[in-house]
Amino acid sequence: MCDRLLSVRSVAEILEVSRRSVYRYIAAGELSVVDMRTGPERSRVRIPGKDVEALVQRRTSAPVLVKVA
Repeated sequence: MCDRLLSVRSVAEILEVSRRSVYRYIAAGELSVVDMRTGPERSRVRIPGKDVEALVQRRTSAPVLVKVA
């Protein structure tokens, strides 16, 4: 039940992409978010770690086997 929640910056570092790319994954529905807003100020978005793992799994391609003659 208790999945680790990651900041956008942490996810960007894990995936080795920009924070803008992480926001694109969110906008495309590839990552879900938890809004940790505590008041009227801007939201504090967190991303479940399992969603990051799932994104990597979906984006991982099978290795191509090359037959050497």
